Amino acid sequence: MKLITFICIISIEIAKQHCVVSAWSQGGSTITSRGAIRQHQRKSDHFRLLPTSSSLFSSTQSNDKDDITINSNNGELERLKKEEQRLSSLLDSIRQQKLAVLRSRPLSIGIVGFGRFGQFIAQSFTKYGNVVGTSRTNYTDVASEMGVKYSLTLDSFVLDEDLDVIVLATSIVSFKDTVLDIVPLLEKKMQLKGAGSYPLIVDVASVKEHPRNILLDLLPEECDILCTHPMFGPDSAKNGWRGQTFVYEKTRINKVILDPDFEGQENQLDISEEHVEGMDRMERFLSIWEEEGCNMIPMACSDHDSYSANSQFITHLVGRILGIQGLKATPIDTTGFQSVLRLIETTNADSFDLFYGLYKYNRNSGYTIGRLRGALDDVVGALLQRDGVVGVFDGGNRKSDDDAK
Repeated sequence: MKLITFICIISIEIAKQHCVVSAWSQGGSTITSRGAIRQHQRKSDHFRLLPTSSSLFSSTQSNDKDDITINSNNGELERLKKEEQRLSSLLDSIRQQKLAVLRSRPLSIGIVGFGRFGQFIAQSFTKYGNVVGTSRTNYTDVASEMGVKYSLTLDSFVLDEDLDVIVLATSIVSFKDTVLDIVPLLEKKMQLKGAGSYPLIVDVASVKEHPRNILLDLLPEECDILCTHPMFGPDSAKNGWRGQTFVYEKTRINKVILDPDFEGQENQLDISEEHVEGMDRMERFLSIWEEEGCNMIPMACSDHDSYSANSQFITHLVGRILGIQGLKATPIDTTGFQSVLRLIETTNADSFDLFYGLYKYNRNSGYTIGRLRGALDDVVGALLQRDGVVGVFDGGNRKSDDDAK
């Protein structure tokens, strides 16, 4: 039956072509030839639901191609899974080697500013090296419970401790004063022990251009500089650092200020022994954050501040504004309002110095405030317009132009 159908279809196709060609070659009426075609088509009405010969051949070829594709993919998934397993094992092996290198030469890390955040990072640092803390307040007992050595004075912290890294974990507001206090002690240490005694200086402030400029302006050029911002704290990362964002800029190594937008610059510098040692020390410190599971993002300090004004600062700004309103939980809270209350709680748990620093020392924050004010006016204006009122809110009451008169 299939063979008969196939022959009929071919016959119809040939008939169609014959009618058209015959009409053209004999100069006959086009209408006549088309009528002949229609006559053949009427005779073949019962075949209309069947595919033409060309589509049959095309379908056959398509099926052959699909078969070839399926056959070529046979075993591909299994091969990819094996490759994935091999790479996973290789990655695990490399991580173990990294840990072995870190532990073979543990860093000695000093933390200036042993308050809430300083203690928070010290707990993780102790897994990878020796940690020494200092602050204006005596935290000796707290430090001892963590396994951290505590120095009561900044002088003994800088001069007596053999530190590879000094992390400045003070508030943004007091950052410059802290650096001014440290600089003469670093210079004195160099006179006593040589230029190689300079530690890597790391800042962890929530703004980046301000501390970067201070460190470049005030520190001895022999000091390597790493500008960082852990985008988390004791509240948001109370269950660990895994998945948390860590932003950093390698600012200066071996007296050379690096361009964060120039990829590969480090590989084009004259590789001296001092440069290799400085880079190794910086990578060891960054590896601590990597091993704790942080999402590592290299970024220029200027770019960080541009992003931060419209993310971190506006979060704190809105949280503070809503906090002043005295919002509280109610028996009918939606999940959205519960999120608002959590925002208020987390932002107001931070010191006002932090909030002020986010505003004062990020040149983009003023624009963010202006845009928020404008957006508030636009939204309130849309409400008044829909209500048929042209005016402003006065003490929570709608006030029209007539009322103002």
